[in-house]
Amino acid sequence: MFEVRQIVVTIVLGAASSLVVMSPALAADAAAPAGKAKDAKALAAKAPAAASVPQVPTPEVPNLTAAQIVEKHVAARGGAQAWKTVKTMQLSGKLDAGRGDNIARARKLVNAGKKASGKGTNAEIAAASGANEPEKEIRLPFTLDLKRPNLTRLEVQFDGKTAVQVYDGSHGWKLRPFLNRNDVEPFTADEVKTEASRGDLDGPLIDYASRGTKVELDGVEMVEGQPAYKLKVTPKSGAAKHVWIDAKTFLDVKMDGFPKHMDGKMHPVYVYQRDFRAVQGVMIPFVMETAVDGYPETHKLLIEKAAINPQLDGSLFSKPHA
Repeated sequence: MFEVRQIVVTIVLGAASSLVVMSPALAADAAAPAGKAKDAKALAAKAPAAASVPQVPTPEVPNLTAAQIVEKHVAARGGAQAWKTVKTMQLSGKLDAGRGDNIARARKLVNAGKKASGKGTNAEIAAASGANEPEKEIRLPFTLDLKRPNLTRLEVQFDGKTAVQVYDGSHGWKLRPFLNRNDVEPFTADEVKTEASRGDLDGPLIDYASRGTKVELDGVEMVEGQPAYKLKVTPKSGAAKHVWIDAKTFLDVKMDGFPKHMDGKMHPVYVYQRDFRAVQGVMIPFVMETAVDGYPETHKLLIEKAAINPQLDGSLFSKPHA
């Protein structure tokens, strides 16, 4: 029920995201000399979009109301009572950080003391970029601590350094040493708004009515070859999002992510959840894959270990030290 979603790629990686966690075409745009930026954008525009899914008739599914679907979903996730006993959670594993050539460019730009935005002379950036490493998938170790009501601490290991992102329920901070930014920086207003919108560990569907959330059935769609109920979830804030509930397992296999600004416009983002496993009575997806509409590159978050109710000291969610 928790919402890991894009926590691990939207703030900690920050300005380096165009080199580390986005598509190779965008990485080339970010690393290119200023005079070549338009050429890189033109090449990116010609890149093939994500393969379209053939339209096939949606199989018949039980005719259920939105309330009935949510009831079955909550039961499939372990039940409301089991989730209410979850006070803290610690997740650790690996997250995709793009291809090897993206990492190489990011590392060399950092080592040269250049920002990932591509600033500096053309000669300096060209010297920093150098030859590309083989295009193998790079995955970075991470640890994510979650505590009620909505406290988070994320650590990501990159190039021998630890990036940190902390949110205490009201304020947030980030430390990104791999960008040679060794001072603790506060979240922007948008980052605070995004973190605040994630809500509690329970997610948006448990006890949704008591929270003033409205849930509507918005049809049935195929998700990775299986029919799923598409629910429109509108909290008190009015920021509606969709959650797709598998018609057989009643697990939440897809959800709207936070839209991403790329190529001068906003693109819808979807998070796919797979490999659900029972951990102390609650079901947790051990694979989460984020896809940006119109782009073939996706990014996975792979959980290797999940701990329920570990002892997490409150100081973990305070402003980190540089």
